[in-house]
Amino acid sequence: MPVSSQEPEKSVESLVLHATDNRVALITLNRPESLNAITPDQRERIIHLLGDASADPDVRAVVLTGTGRGFCAGADLRGGATGERVPGDVARTIRLGAQRLVAAVLDCEKPVIAAVNGTAAGLGVHLTLACDLVLAAESARFIEVFVRRGLVPDGGGAHLLPRLVGPHRAKELMFFGDALSAPEAERLGLVNRVVPDEELAKTAREWAERLAAGPTRALALTKQLVNASLDTDRRTAFAAEAAAQEINMTTWDAQEGLRAFMERRSPEFRGR
Repeated sequence: MPVSSQEPEKSVESLVLHATDNRVALITLNRPESLNAITPDQRERIIHLLGDASADPDVRAVVLTGTGRGFCAGADLRGGATGERVPGDVARTIRLGAQRLVAAVLDCEKPVIAAVNGTAAGLGVHLTLACDLVLAAESARFIEVFVRRGLVPDGGGAHLLPRLVGPHRAKELMFFGDALSAPEAERLGLVNRVVPDEELAKTAREWAERLAAGPTRALALTKQLVNASLDTDRRTAFAAEAAAQEINMTTWDAQEGLRAFMERRSPEFRGR
């Protein structure tokens, strides 16, 4: 999960880089000092850029990647609300936050490639699951980190992951929160291909340009058909996820997990 120190004020444009070249939009998370943990401003910019990519006929493929050692360490928890929480706040935050971000990737009308350059944890894993194709550097790791904080997986993970690896594997990954290497992720079907670190950007560019040269609307319709085959009840799944997290946030273990994270120590869960 993210480790965010006091950072100088930066524009969101500098924290989420965007460039379009040869019909490929490149979206790059650029907070390497926090392993690209996503702030609300970054989230909104990514959603906006994905919407623009859908509407722009000159963009025919999208690559999502990060700078530094991390692809995305999840949501930046340090910027959360500090006041008293009232019933419904957590579910509302998830619906309007992580779920909107994952849905923006799923609903983007152009193929989206995740070029996973380093650690993907929590919401960062679920971002990759939402992408149409996943390339991973050999050094990449995938961590369903929520259980380490005493939390329920959110960002669509409990809906997406079982559809890719089956319920038993999904539970193993989510129950234990162990780091999954890039080769292991490829073996399980979470990654299309693992490449040497120095070849990741080049391979992602080659794949994206190949997609960009393809029949864009046919690809969009194919994406919709494939996603719908796995996603016939996403709204229900998302609502259940948000409700579960709302209930879970009342537990001692959830509060302890968050406290331990903020205090940079191992949590001591009590099972209640």
